[in-house]
Amino acid sequence: MRPLKKMISRYMRLITCMLVAIILIIIAYIQITNEHRQAYEDAVRTFQQIKQLLEQNQEELEEVRKEYSETCLHNAEAIAYIIQKNPTVLDNIEELKRIAEVMEVDEIHIFDDTGRIYAGTHPEYYDYTFDSGEQMMFFKPMLEDKSLKLVQEITPNTAEAKMMQYSALWSSNKEFIVQVGMEPVNVMKATQKNELSYLFSLFRVNPDAEYYAIDIERGRIIGSTELDCLGKNLTELGLKQEYFASFDKGFHAVINGRDSFCVFEKVGGGYIGRVIPSKELYRRVLWTTVTLAICLIVIASILAQAVIRYMNKYVVDGIYNVNEKLHRIAQGDLDELIDIQSSMEFAELSSYINSMKNSLLGHTKKMSYVLSKTNMYIGVYEYNENMKRVRFTQYIPQILQLHEEETERLSADYKAFKEFIDELRKNPVLDETGVFGLGEHYVKIEEIDDNNGVFGVVIDVTDEVNKRKKIEDERDFDLLTGLYNRRGMEAKLDEFFEGTEEFANGALVMIDADNLKVINDTYGHEIGDAYLKKISELISGLDTERSVAARWGGDEFVLLLYRFEEEEELLHTLYKLESMQENSETSLGEGVRVRLRFSFGYSLISGRNDYLNLLKDADEKMYENKRKHKEKGRPENDR
Repeated sequence: MRPLKKMISRYMRLITCMLVAIILIIIAYIQITNEHRQAYEDAVRTFQQIKQLLEQNQEELEEVRKEYSETCLHNAEAIAYIIQKNPTVLDNIEELKRIAEVMEVDEIHIFDDTGRIYAGTHPEYYDYTFDSGEQMMFFKPMLEDKSLKLVQEITPNTAEAKMMQYSALWSSNKEFIVQVGMEPVNVMKATQKNELSYLFSLFRVNPDAEYYAIDIERGRIIGSTELDCLGKNLTELGLKQEYFASFDKGFHAVINGRDSFCVFEKVGGGYIGRVIPSKELYRRVLWTTVTLAICLIVIASILAQAVIRYMNKYVVDGIYNVNEKLHRIAQGDLDELIDIQSSMEFAELSSYINSMKNSLLGHTKKMSYVLSKTNMYIGVYEYNENMKRVRFTQYIPQILQLHEEETERLSADYKAFKEFIDELRKNPVLDETGVFGLGEHYVKIEEIDDNNGVFGVVIDVTDEVNKRKKIEDERDFDLLTGLYNRRGMEAKLDEFFEGTEEFANGALVMIDADNLKVINDTYGHEIGDAYLKKISELISGLDTERSVAARWGGDEFVLLLYRFEEEEELLHTLYKLESMQENSETSLGEGVRVRLRFSFGYSLISGRNDYLNLLKDADEKMYENKRKHKEKGRPENDR
């Protein structure tokens, strides 16, 4: 095998040359593409300006036509009025011509009710009728409908085929028809502005580019910045008709003997195009490419030499040190496999890697175990007696709530890490298998202990445990009052009466909220709920350290009192409850203030009684208490 130094030197020079060539090709291609794009965008902008001029000229033409038509009709109305006021002018041609001159019209013709010209400024047209030609037939409907006022589009007249615009209407007395003819000079001037040849005469152009207007039907040049090209056909210029339909983003063609980049776009019935010689288009590309090639060769040569020296100094010479470290890692402190046989140096390195493979063969079972847990957020650790450090994934510190210094300490000594895990196992979570408490967090720990060491999986199950606890809370607590519900209270009573905890002196109290129906009927169920919450607050606050309260159902509550050292102290608490029964009132919002009325009965606990019998006894006493209040005629709640 060849030495790595010579291999690196050879390949670096080869790669450098290849990269320089590839970069130059890519940059040249990008520049050519950019020049094409720029030429196309310049052409599109120019075409857009021409289209805008055409649209503006078309609007101007329509305005002029409209104005000319209105003027022609107004002139006819004025002349009809003049003739009707002074009918003698019909016999005086010179007077009619003077009126035409004053009204700025070219012709005046007077028709009788049969549609025949019998007077006007042009005697040669006398006796012409509406049937004398296609142009004159336009006005024939006026013979049937004397309310019509007609304006004819610009058209050749019948006698001389001269472009004229005529308007006609009946006199107000309906005795004759006045027709006025005007030469549309202004309209014709506005029409000329829409011709491409006229636009090219106005357009300011790039000196490097040539512009052409083409009549595609005749295949001829009808406008150009190159005057000697006017009138030529496409083949003389170097163009073919199929180019226009096939290359919408531009194409190359030999125009006037020069290779050029052409962009054409359809405008109206023809095409306009922008042509720029390739020599001018690519002038910057050649200069930029040559300059860049020189710079890249210089930079690449310097960079290649620097990299070669760096590789020899810091890679080749350092491989021997790396091999020594890899030999130690092969004993069990390695997470990555390497197999390189491309040089003498790496061949030596491979001898150590082969020994690492044998030590890692037993990890298949462990990795399969980890993969089976990938549906949860997990961390993995491993240690054995041959490893100085504990190997674990990056999530272990986060799951086990380790700060930076503690992480470093535990990872450096597997015995300290083992003691940490053993200490954590001393805080198991009730009813959870393999789950341990860690502050406000919960973690699940599973380990495989074999001859190769300890492999462990740590799973953060905080969310799962909290969700289960929340479900249990919602199952055992009343949503309205926050007290235990019947199920939760029964579980609590089972725990107390079956457990080993001493009751000392205690009592079970049944409580019933009075007047709830009156409250609901008077103020609504929302106020009724507030009434129950106030009573629950009253009951639960009686002795918070030595009592458990529950909403037994509807308007009934159960209160467990326990751990009273003296029976007298217990009775005092019950008397306190009796005092609350008579003297409690509260605000329920919205200006509602009522007395808190309830009835209660209790049974004292002695030894390990059956709490069901105690509740039954307390319930009977509660109803007896309720009857006594009714017999006394206790007033209803104040509203």
